[in-house]
Amino acid sequence: MHGLVNRAIQCFLSETYGRECWTRVARAAEVDPGGFEAMMSYADELTEAVLESAVARLDLPREMILEDLGTFLVSHPDLEPLRRLLRFGGETFLDFLFSLDDLPERARLAVPDLELPELELAEDAEGGFAIRCKGSWPGAEFVLQGMLRAMADDYGALVLLDVVDREGGEATVTISLLDSAFHEGRSFSLAGDL
Repeated sequence: MHGLVNRAIQCFLSETYGRECWTRVARAAEVDPGGFEAMMSYADELTEAVLESAVARLDLPREMILEDLGTFLVSHPDLEPLRRLLRFGGETFLDFLFSLDDLPERARLAVPDLELPELELAEDAEGGFAIRCKGSWPGAEFVLQGMLRAMADDYGALVLLDVVDREGGEATVTISLLDSAFHEGRSFSLAGDL
């Protein structure tokens, strides 16, 4: 597992539940509480041990922790560059959805050895959308769900999201766009804060 993924989990747990929580999770998973180096690679089993330890420590379902991690990645003030990178996907939430197919390739331009799941967007007969999430690590679909929820809020859209059809390294996140202008979204400028 890429160190960026492990570091994201570490920062999420530290920022959301406190440094002591991270320290206890790390020790239970037999990880140095000092944490992970973002640009190193780690055994997948180590990431699994950290997640299992977090589930036990927080007494929360793994899926909920991963979804909250996805929301954290987009909404935490310290991670504004990621939010900005995602907002380059389009002016509206719908534009953003159509840009997701290219996200893994765009991410590899910045971090060549980062493996993200392959994403494939399809429109369904009822006017909703489904994103097929293939490969990468187990549970990535829940991180995606959290990121989509935060991005919808960022754009001011009202959406319903659900993870369905989980099997054999693939999952589908369904998206019902109920109102693309439900509230005023967060401001965004290509020029950034000057």
